[in-house]
Amino acid sequence: MAALLLELPPPPFFNCNHHRFLSSSKTTLHYFPSKIPPPLTFTPTTTYCFLPTVTSSSIPEEEDKEEPHSIAVASTNAPDERPQQDRRKVVQIAWEKLVRWSRSWRSKNNKTDHLERTNKVVVLGGGSFGTAMAAHVAYRKSNLEVQILLRDPLLCQSINENHCNCKYFPEHKLPDNVIATTNAKAALLGADYCFHAVPVQFSSSFLEGIAEYVDPGLPFISLSKGLELNTLRMMSQIIPQALGNPYQPFVSLSGPSFALELMNKLPTAMVVASKDKKLAHATQQLLASSLLRISTSRDVTGVEIAGALKNVLAIAAGIVEGMNLGNNSMAALVAQGCTEIRWLATKMGAKPATITGLSGTGDIMLTCFVNLSRNRTVGVRLGSGEKLDDILSSMNQVAEGVSTAGAVIALAQKYNVKMPVLTAVARIIDNELTPKKAVLELMSLPQLNSSSLLVSTCHKDMVCDFRRQIIHHIIFVIYEIEEYVCLVLVTVTCDVKEVASFGR
Repeated sequence: MAALLLELPPPPFFNCNHHRFLSSSKTTLHYFPSKIPPPLTFTPTTTYCFLPTVTSSSIPEEEDKEEPHSIAVASTNAPDERPQQDRRKVVQIAWEKLVRWSRSWRSKNNKTDHLERTNKVVVLGGGSFGTAMAAHVAYRKSNLEVQILLRDPLLCQSINENHCNCKYFPEHKLPDNVIATTNAKAALLGADYCFHAVPVQFSSSFLEGIAEYVDPGLPFISLSKGLELNTLRMMSQIIPQALGNPYQPFVSLSGPSFALELMNKLPTAMVVASKDKKLAHATQQLLASSLLRISTSRDVTGVEIAGALKNVLAIAAGIVEGMNLGNNSMAALVAQGCTEIRWLATKMGAKPATITGLSGTGDIMLTCFVNLSRNRTVGVRLGSGEKLDDILSSMNQVAEGVSTAGAVIALAQKYNVKMPVLTAVARIIDNELTPKKAVLELMSLPQLNSSSLLVSTCHKDMVCDFRRQIIHHIIFVIYEIEEYVCLVLVTVTCDVKEVASFGR
């Protein structure tokens, strides 16, 4: 069988100056469809995530110090095995280069280990995720003091005596250096980091009660996702205002992560967002391990708003599942919900890349499609015909999407964004609409050329924003040209003076 010639760009992670091919710009590979190369195999080990945690999703090229490799490309008359060998060789070299870059990056950038300088960490709230994060940090350093601040004396006693959270993880043993207490002053005294795991709707009153014991420089790492119903505030606004310190260090931790899988020590990836770049890197070093990859971001608004609204979208996905509407409608609904979240987030000042990244789309996929999600479970039961009050009374954990849904309509009106899917969820929760009628209304919306259901006002606003950016760029270019012209004039003047002095 004749071979198919595929014109491919140079493989990623390669420097083609060091790896010589028959073509300098493109690589010609002969692929024989009659024999498909076997899939690559990967043997799991205890170290799952060997790659370093970096701030950017792109992986830079590093200088290859080894001898150049010569890769022969098979001709049309070569045996069938030769193209497979060449392909495997290319993949092997790419993998080895990635490993070398990873080791080099870690050796250069892990000079300061904040974990070694951390002696005490406090976790506010003993829920499922707060407990999982306390266990993760405690496993990172055996002599690290990890205290969980609770209100339930019985749960506190269970953690201290039996080393397990009998309410959320009765079958998981906590590390010995995890201690529970009901004394806020003792818990916060001398703490280097504070993990906030209290539900959003109760955070303001809780923080006001312990504000006198909080050090002004204590970094707060928020694990809570949601919006305060009455004020529409995010955690980055609630924590400083409740503590009475507008300069309280703040970090938001978000991403696709179930507490149960963290407790089971399964590979996970998350994002820490802070306007303080140094604090974000310090938090990254505190949490990152072979089981938990941490990326950093400065887009606090994008990370928080995506983490809040994905819970509302998960309820919508659960309703579709509970009504047995099929996979087509599920995909369409989640895609539309992602579009609505992206439009609102960008109107609030977030970066679109944040919404399509790990803390946005990644978290949305996990929450909408996996049964472990509390918010999705609420939606499934609503779609099956159960009452909301009965659902909430039977749950031992808080579904943040129920309360956050009430803030969606207010946010949509404030920023002039049409959000039909998320608004329908809010109306269902408020008993203004039945799930069946909501589906009929969504399907009867105008048929637009775009895949989005957003109205043209959003597009007009985006065009205005784009025009403003163009004007700013033009002004910047004008300033650059003026500086260049001035520099040329100064240079010419100096040259004329030098020539004149030389003539004398």
